[in-house]
Amino acid sequence: MLRPLTRLAFGVSLLALTIAPAAAQTFTPISTDPAVPGNEILVIAAYNGSSETPGKKQDVPPAQPATPPSEATPERAPANPAVRAYPRQADGHGIKLGGYNLSRWAEDWRMMRDPKKRKDFLDRLKYLPIDAAGDVYLTLSGEVRLRADYYSNPGMVDSEYRVEEKLRLVGGADLHVGPLRFYGELAHGGLAGHNYGTPTAKFRDDLFAQQFFGEVGGTIGPVTLGARYGRQEFTDGSSTLVQQKDNNSIRTVEQGLRGWAQLSAFRVDLFDFEHVKLGTKGLSDDIPDAQTRFSGVTAGVVLRDDKTHKLFLDPFVWRERNDKQRWGSITAREIRRYYGARLWGSYGDLTLDWTAAHQSGEFAGRAISAWSVAAAQTYVLNKKGWAPKVGVHFDYGSGGGSFGTGTIHAARPVTAGSVAYSYQGALMTTNLFQVSPNFTVSPARTLDVTVEYQRSWRPSETDAVYRGAGTAYAGTQRIVGDHIGDALHLQASWKITPRLSLTGRWEYFAAGDVLEGVGVADSHYFGSWLNFRF
Repeated sequence: MLRPLTRLAFGVSLLALTIAPAAAQTFTPISTDPAVPGNEILVIAAYNGSSETPGKKQDVPPAQPATPPSEATPERAPANPAVRAYPRQADGHGIKLGGYNLSRWAEDWRMMRDPKKRKDFLDRLKYLPIDAAGDVYLTLSGEVRLRADYYSNPGMVDSEYRVEEKLRLVGGADLHVGPLRFYGELAHGGLAGHNYGTPTAKFRDDLFAQQFFGEVGGTIGPVTLGARYGRQEFTDGSSTLVQQKDNNSIRTVEQGLRGWAQLSAFRVDLFDFEHVKLGTKGLSDDIPDAQTRFSGVTAGVVLRDDKTHKLFLDPFVWRERNDKQRWGSITAREIRRYYGARLWGSYGDLTLDWTAAHQSGEFAGRAISAWSVAAAQTYVLNKKGWAPKVGVHFDYGSGGGSFGTGTIHAARPVTAGSVAYSYQGALMTTNLFQVSPNFTVSPARTLDVTVEYQRSWRPSETDAVYRGAGTAYAGTQRIVGDHIGDALHLQASWKITPRLSLTGRWEYFAAGDVLEGVGVADSHYFGSWLNFRF
């Protein structure tokens, strides 16, 4: 028997699916300057937006490929952008257009200093001056997300269905004092339902200090400089490698130091973090994990930046240490280095996001040599009417050597999740090659509709197939064949109001020969979530 919350969310989402389903892989060009039509940049898996008045199309900031449309946080209204020399949509610090972004600290609400811009009481909370001049001010933010997920065969095995009822509550405060800034964010994750097993901290945590940092920044001549220390989200790179995993109730964050320097056409960003280890008992057990370290440098070059063409190249060199990495039957320290580049942006009606990286290092005295490649592209067939778009994304992560004694060729992301391939946690980019064509229409200004088909293979038949959590399907390394499975994704996103959105998603995963050989079952997933942000 489904609980009332589950029945309500499922019922409303079934209606939304009947009206207009949309998938998580949506690509659309957007305007970064409301005053300049056609000024487009890349958006991956972003909802097409809301409007302050019904019937008016609203632009949105870019979002990561794995982010469902309703969680892509469309902006509500343009704000005065934070002063940075490098194009703000590509500086790695989030979009400074105002409105509601995935990383709430990326929002800039100084426009609300003007009372005429405020629509209601919640707008007043976006700019609370503390001094008479208004140079010292506070911005408050919040989020409530109700979510229900159903799995027909949880864990991809023939078993009793699972229902997860999830609650996310987030409250944030952003204090600006001249060149100084202090940001804090508390979050709560609640979990109930049926047959959900032992709760994990990413879905249940009574109270979590999700972010807290101090920042100093300014300009010296043509150079913009800044530094930030504390707990923070980090998404400066391809979402196939790094994410804050907005699909979870409790987001993935890092703790440490980040610094940057920016010119008009070049930037450099350096960081040194420890991953944050989550607990389930409140603030006391959410701590930096001393067994991990993630550091590196990301650069950025503006290749083109005009009204119809925006192309950026972001080379990077990263290093991650994980003292508890597991390959095969061995758990040991792994040091992995990432050398790669991301080319992304838009060229007229075509958007693209390409990343290639070589991964090297060592694990338990063994060498690492792996590759990961991701290529997503979408073409807008017509900007009028239902605005149809056709797209496809390819993802490749090499495999091999995990269960042997020689070089490990298994690719691995840093913090990226698996929802780009399966909301059921069926697959990970390790030892994976997948192709996902998709088609999107917008039957109304506040609705997106996408259907996506996904086919997956494994590059190495002597290596296992890997779940979303990075663990191997036991025994798949001994099965002959390369076909992992096929999936169909259907998702609807409805922007009810500028602050409120509803998403419903259905997917079906059919196991291929390799997974069938170890008893993996086909599985249905259905989920719905209602988001409110201010």
